[in-house]
Amino acid sequence: MNLNLLKQLSEAPGVPGREERVRAILEKETKGLFDETSTDNLGSLIAIKKSKAPGAKKVLLACHIDEIGFYVKHIDDKGFLRVHNAGGFDTKNLQARRVLVQSSGGEDLIGLLNPSGRPIHIAKEEDKKKIPEIADFSIDLCLAPEEVRKKVRIGDPVTLIQEFSEIGQCVSGKCLDNRVAAFVAIEALRKVQNLKYDVVLAATVQEEVGCRGAGPAAFAHEPDIAIAIDTTLAVDTPGVPEDERVTRQGDGVALTIMDSMTISNRPLIDAFEAVAKKRDIPCQLSILPRGGTDAGPMQRARGGYKTMTLSIPTRYIHTVTECIHKRDLQSAIDLLAAWLET
Repeated sequence: MNLNLLKQLSEAPGVPGREERVRAILEKETKGLFDETSTDNLGSLIAIKKSKAPGAKKVLLACHIDEIGFYVKHIDDKGFLRVHNAGGFDTKNLQARRVLVQSSGGEDLIGLLNPSGRPIHIAKEEDKKKIPEIADFSIDLCLAPEEVRKKVRIGDPVTLIQEFSEIGQCVSGKCLDNRVAAFVAIEALRKVQNLKYDVVLAATVQEEVGCRGAGPAAFAHEPDIAIAIDTTLAVDTPGVPEDERVTRQGDGVALTIMDSMTISNRPLIDAFEAVAKKRDIPCQLSILPRGGTDAGPMQRARGGYKTMTLSIPTRYIHTVTECIHKRDLQSAIDLLAAWLET
């Protein structure tokens, strides 16, 4: 696996609506792999690879490339930034973080994200029990207020900073949800020997704020089959009942039966499972009780499409320590490649 590509994708900033740096990485990486590439009106990268098989059906692979983040909404008199979130955060994971502010002037600024209030040394007991809300957080750029106002504008995007790393048998970093999807799709297409389908890879935008990029992509390209590639919960960790784990890390890529937005096409799920058994590729079936993927809007575009979600089990989703077992990564690549040439 080309983990250097995954590292680049993980560390790049790209809040919903400002995915251009991630798109640029993919444009460079996929040069020569696809027959044609373009960017649609929403900003999704569309890359098409044609099959040599006569009468090939068309498959759309939706891989969202945005990450949860923030936009600057206010600069106070002392130069502290206040932000509005773009995507769902558990605020318990946000304290004492470094962030990247993509300033309108083109300069990347490093800031310190913390909730307002007293430090633990002088905190009152009720302060210690409080769980902060997004509105409680501010960003300190460690600059004079007048300099902050010169460099930063309302609407500048903000992302968390985290280095991608290999830890034990896993990889960990920020926004593996869902930069891992485009990585899996590219690695799978490089692995395919005889492509059975015409493939449209849609590196979609704004999924974290309502799956906005995938519907237009499906509407425009009218696939016979639409597959969302995304992460899913692996809550096989302390403090969570076994029946709520959704998937188990290391047991292979997950075929998602349903989530709160989609019920996958069962014959499509069965076809993937049959390929996995035939090729001896580890995989598991899963149900996600809450949340959804790009499969939702694709399934309901135009007259509807046969749709499913191929999911990579991920621990600690929506934190900067998202964690994926390399075996699950490899099985996702192997299964998608095998199905595309079946």
